[in-house]
Amino acid sequence: MEKFLNLGSQPLANSYIKKSNLKLKEKKFKLQVGFNKKNYLVSIINTVPKEKMFNNEYPYKSSESKTMRKSFKDLAKKIKKKYKPNFIIEIGSNDGAFLKNFSKNIAVGVEPCKNLARLTVKKKYKTFSEYWSIKLAKKITKIKKADLVYSANTLSHIKKLDEIFNAINYSLSRNGILILEDPSLLSCIKNVAYDQFYCEHIYVFSTIALKNVLKKFDLEIFDIQNTKTHGGSNRYFIKKKINNIYKIKNSVRAEISKELKFGLHKISTYKKFSLKVKESKKKLLKIFLKAKIKNLNIIGYGATAKSCTVLNYCQVGGNFIDYFYDTTSYKIGRYLPGSKILIKKYKKLDKKKVDIAFLGAWNFKEEIFKKEKNFIKKGGKFITHVPIPQII
Repeated sequence: MEKFLNLGSQPLANSYIKKSNLKLKEKKFKLQVGFNKKNYLVSIINTVPKEKMFNNEYPYKSSESKTMRKSFKDLAKKIKKKYKPNFIIEIGSNDGAFLKNFSKNIAVGVEPCKNLARLTVKKKYKTFSEYWSIKLAKKITKIKKADLVYSANTLSHIKKLDEIFNAINYSLSRNGILILEDPSLLSCIKNVAYDQFYCEHIYVFSTIALKNVLKKFDLEIFDIQNTKTHGGSNRYFIKKKINNIYKIKNSVRAEISKELKFGLHKISTYKKFSLKVKESKKKLLKIFLKAKIKNLNIIGYGATAKSCTVLNYCQVGGNFIDYFYDTTSYKIGRYLPGSKILIKKYKKLDKKKVDIAFLGAWNFKEEIFKKEKNFIKKGGKFITHVPIPQII
């Protein structure tokens, strides 16, 4: 593993601080990212124990995002039409935003965060509040194997890839498929979206790396779809090699070709990326400094885990940003990790009170801009750091 990026000392990205705990010392870790020259995997070097990240107070709820609700609904329609599954397992079912598109009789969730698992159970879906493992896979598929295993933005959070894919391979029927969605490494590197790296994102997958990992388990990618979610993701369709029903589509060869052309198999690509990240930090700080000199009112929009990486790496805190707006009930009234900026309940932006909003949730830019069209119309601006720091 060769280190190529150092994002400094970072707090746990989803550990939002209660007012009563503001003076307590936060736990931090060195956020460094490396490249494995053998299998092309990109991963963070110092990992945090899963119990510290995924627990009874996990703040992110998929169903609170209009973009994610639509994405899950559209995919569920396609799955029903094309694959007609009789038994589905979702790994990382969160609050049931994907599962709710299927009959309760055929869909099972796996969600180690108990506060989220309870929400899915309330919707009458069988949910195992445990970490995904071979032991759990055997328990779930004791009577029947799965036609479809689905996982969105979860498998990249699990350190032991051998255990993940062994358990998936065990769970799937002979002709069953795995649909895996995660941020695209190609999009991340192209957009200088270094905030894709934080404690939970142990891996950011490329197709060439995932292909190498899957070989070991007699699994292979047979189709890929590029999606806009989370700033550019890949939706991988994966089958057992013995499954002859699904032929490998041109989309797989095309994606691999794009990645190789861009150089995702070379350490030099990542070293260039690291230099761009340093430049991005300088430019972003200049923007904030100029805005403050002009006495402009700056707030944050979307107190995301991604924004924690940016704020802490660039050392942006209450010196630049007055407060953050967010819609997530759990975060409201708390403070962002590290930067300790207060999070307020979301209100539509008012140009009389706000001049500029920093896009913490830049990956939902389209949804945000539609929501804030009046603010924009009256001359309101946004700061973004992706693909380059600028005021838009």
